[in-house]
Amino acid sequence: MEENLNVNDANSFSLEEIEAGKTQMRNQENSNDEEKDDVLSNVKTADLDFIMDIPLKVSVIFGKAKMRINDLIQLGQGSVIELDKEVGEPLEIYVNEKLLALGEVVVINEKFGIKLLNIVSPEERLSKLK
Repeated sequence: MEENLNVNDANSFSLEEIEAGKTQMRNQENSNDEEKDDVLSNVKTADLDFIMDIPLKVSVIFGKAKMRINDLIQLGQGSVIELDKEVGEPLEIYVNEKLLALGEVVVINEKFGIKLLNIVSPEERLSKLK
């Protein structure tokens, strides 16, 4: 359905032809979006089925601290280590040492949990698997 256009004819398009071109471009954009969805669903079902049961290491980073060896040696029961995160600041959630999301602490049946606030897109997650 591709047409070759002469550059000299560019000013001679009718209103109907211009609208038809716009419609075709919108349809093509929608088709591209659908193709992306199809690709992701095909990848999930065909290529990733065999790895869906592999365990992954999930880490939640409450904060970090730098410490001298002398200070480390002197730590004992009851010692407090000051972290770099502020109270209420989102925590970083890593899967296999790759940033997945930011979240906040919640309590579920007397255990800690993490509520996801901001998560990496599925495309980025797939690209990080490489």
